[in-house]
Amino acid sequence: MKVTQVQMNSQEDKEANLRSAEQLIDQAMELDKPDLIILPEYYAGLNADPIQQQATGEEFPDGDSFRLMSSLAAKHKVTIHAGSVVEKRGNHFYNTTVVFGPDGKSKAKYSKIHLFDVVVPGGTRFGESETVSRGDEIVTYEVGGFTVGCAICYDLRFPELFRKLRDAKADIIALPAAFTLQTGKDHWEVLCRARAIETQTYFFATGQIGTYADGKKASWGHTMAIDPWGHIVSQVSDRPGFVTTRLDRALVEETRRNIPVADHHVLD
Repeated sequence: MKVTQVQMNSQEDKEANLRSAEQLIDQAMELDKPDLIILPEYYAGLNADPIQQQATGEEFPDGDSFRLMSSLAAKHKVTIHAGSVVEKRGNHFYNTTVVFGPDGKSKAKYSKIHLFDVVVPGGTRFGESETVSRGDEIVTYEVGGFTVGCAICYDLRFPELFRKLRDAKADIIALPAAFTLQTGKDHWEVLCRARAIETQTYFFATGQIGTYADGKKASWGHTMAIDPWGHIVSQVSDRPGFVTTRLDRALVEETRRNIPVADHHVLD
């Protein structure tokens, strides 16, 4: 199976962001013909103002991003792990991933569980929970004979979630993200590799890159694919683009057979 990760520099213009995502998906299909495409967190719009970010929300199955990704999945007969967008559900808003199968139908939906309420080095404050509600479901889905586990960005710092995904038989974990520049430079790679090693999965960390909000904020990028042994096997350069990785099922099985941590786990 082949997996393509799309790295973007999304801004406030939703229409422009969707055009960019469509172009990158079309290019990836033409050049690499993957079975699964993964987009970054908030690919349809990234805004420093949480109220304006909330205003981009869609009520599924309506909304421009939902309809576009459904049509692209059907057009290319590919599974699209559509990063995340703001989902409006009643009076609540969620940071939600929707996965579209090759028939264009939604086959999985995951809402971010751990919300980003921090002050990063330099004093910039993020208060995601002020406008975003918390998800509460562990989500996996099947593609190409692999089980894919879902997580988003700040979830990366909570290994218990990934333990649950491993227990749910995940062979792959997809993590769309918009990791901050300040935290990403020190924590992104080491945390992603740790999660891959702990779960013995292929780990696809797919990020936003570059500045947004008129240069006031920046995302770390460094979209990467990590194998079950913890090696980085592919990575996108520091600009919008994509990279495609071929998966080796035998490597997953060999790693788990040689170091059977799932059988040795005794706590909780």
